[in-house]
Amino acid sequence: MSKDLTLAVAQVGGISIDEDRTSVVTRLVALLREAKMLGADLVVFPELTLTAFFPRYHRDDVSDMDGYFERSMPSPPVQPLFDAAKELGIGFHLGYAELTPEGRHFNTAILVNANGEIVGKYRKIHLPGHAEPVPNSQFQHLEKRYFEVGDLGFGVFDAFGARIGMAICNDRRWPETYRMLSLQGAELGLFGYNTPTMNWNPDEESHLIMFNHLLALQAGAYQNAMWIAAAAKAGREDGHRLIGGSVIIAPSGEIVAKAHTEADEVIAAPIDLEFGRHFRDFMLNFAAHRRPEQYGLLLERTGYGDPLPVPRDRW
Repeated sequence: MSKDLTLAVAQVGGISIDEDRTSVVTRLVALLREAKMLGADLVVFPELTLTAFFPRYHRDDVSDMDGYFERSMPSPPVQPLFDAAKELGIGFHLGYAELTPEGRHFNTAILVNANGEIVGKYRKIHLPGHAEPVPNSQFQHLEKRYFEVGDLGFGVFDAFGARIGMAICNDRRWPETYRMLSLQGAELGLFGYNTPTMNWNPDEESHLIMFNHLLALQAGAYQNAMWIAAAAKAGREDGHRLIGGSVIIAPSGEIVAKAHTEADEVIAAPIDLEFGRHFRDFMLNFAAHRRPEQYGLLLERTGYGDPLPVPRDRW
């Protein structure tokens, strides 16, 4: 495999609800330096990297959570991460909670080049959970309460000698995410996530959480001829547990590197961007084989519905 880009994923262990940004950023800089030692050109950090996963907590006044949001990027506490990246000549992907000057709240990720410049931005589109707490539930997931649906679309950015797309956590479960990126020529997709081991379905078997996580990423990589890098916030946070499973996946759907802990951990792999071309030129040649005229229902219908009529006179 020829080396076009050395890619690293920096998994981040649990963050206490009261851990300050300075402490978190110190951990991130250490991971960034470790990735540089492994020869990485680009490091992927998780969703909401800078804080605990605060949407598990309910507040009547949503503005009570504004302290977990960044009003600028880099904010002063996060500036050392940008400075370290520029010093080391390494880029990174970072997920965080964004509060815009207009007062809008988004679950956001940015792509930063080796000069410490923001060259890409994405706001999470597939928000899971609820806007109101679920009565008698052991676990709450209130992203719909604290965030708006992203308004930037699925962007693809030319950086690091590649075409790079970004998405966040629950986006990875939706095939439309990968296809929107791949149709724009994305060779690499970057994902951060915070995935709890307990959700609002108490009957879900625990082994399915990791299985479904990897299944979605591997299928998305193969079906769209893309490299995928996914970074977890993992481990225990204030009595709650998040899965690990940070991975780098080839366009073949094969896992080429995977974290083995639920703590701060760096994995890295050299990736050959041309490897995806084998799939794009043959089995998954979109221009030759896709039939968008047959996919109208994908845009016309949101939820499950009745079968479409099949003209019997054509049988």
